[in-house]
Formats: sequence, structure tokens, C-alpha cells
Amino acid sequence: MNNLTHLNAQGEANMVDVSAKPASVRVATAQGFVTMSAKTLELISTGKHAKGDVFAVARIAGIQAAKKCSDLIPLCHPLMLSKVQVDFEVLATSNQVKITSMCKLSGQTGVEMEALTAVSVAALTLFDMCKAVDPSMVISDIKVLEKQGGKTGHWTA
Repeated sequence: MNNLTHLNAQGEANMVDVSAKPASVRVATAQGFVTMSAKTLELISTGKHAKGDVFAVARIAGIQAAKKCSDLIPLCHPLMLSKVQVDFEVLATSNQVKITSMCKLSGQTGVEMEALTAVSVAALTLFDMCKAVDPSMVISDIKVLEKQGGKTGHWTA
């Protein structure tokens, strides 16, 4: 089993020193789902929700969250992201919105946490904007789909 890098020899929380690692292009993709009523899905997919373009607001929230990841997760390094993309796919047959994010940079540490944070906050924003009409929505299955770069190279779920 791999050692947990965020713990030092005494078992204390530790920010990993990445200064000796070579910079490389790193990319991570994550996804998650929000399940809702058919009525709510139709409201947001047709742009008829009283709060406006729910997807536009959630997209901006996801991008902003990726950029603030190190402010939210204590041992994450502050990163200079070169690209953050947040996309939504309406899955009418399952009354879901699939959220996918991609984060990219050239640096010394990966961007999986930023991609996961983007998906999570985009999902929370969808929930926030729609909770008045559908408080029973469910956010689920947030996970990393793929990562590229660094010592471990290319990995897919």
C-alpha cells in the first residue's frame, strides 16, 4: 500500500513539498450527477426557471471553485490553472444532469482536487438554484474520471 503523503513521520498533517518535482502538463477530468424531478429538469433545460440561466451560473461557480480549491481544502497547493471547463449534459431518461469538469496546468502537482471541487460546487449551485421547486434533488457519484501528467502518467477510472 502507498504511504499517505499528507502525513509526516509522526502521523501529523503535512503539506507535501513539491519543489523538487519537475513541472509537467497535468490534466484531470471529474464528473458528478444531480438527479431531480422531470419538471425541474425541464425548467432548467428550457431556460424557463424563474432564477434565469441555471447552467450559466453553475458553470461560473464551478470555475470559480476550482480556482479557490486551496482555500477550501487545507493541504492543497495554490495552483495557477491554465484551463477550467465545466460542462452539463441533460439526461432526460434518468432525470439527471451530468456535470463534467476538466482542469489543466503546467506545474509540479496534479489537479484532481480542482476538478472534483469544480463538479461539487457546480452541483451545489444547481441544487441551490432549484431547491425551492425541488428540495428532494440528489447529488451523487462525484469522482475522478481521468488524470494525465506527473510521475504516475495517464490514469483512467
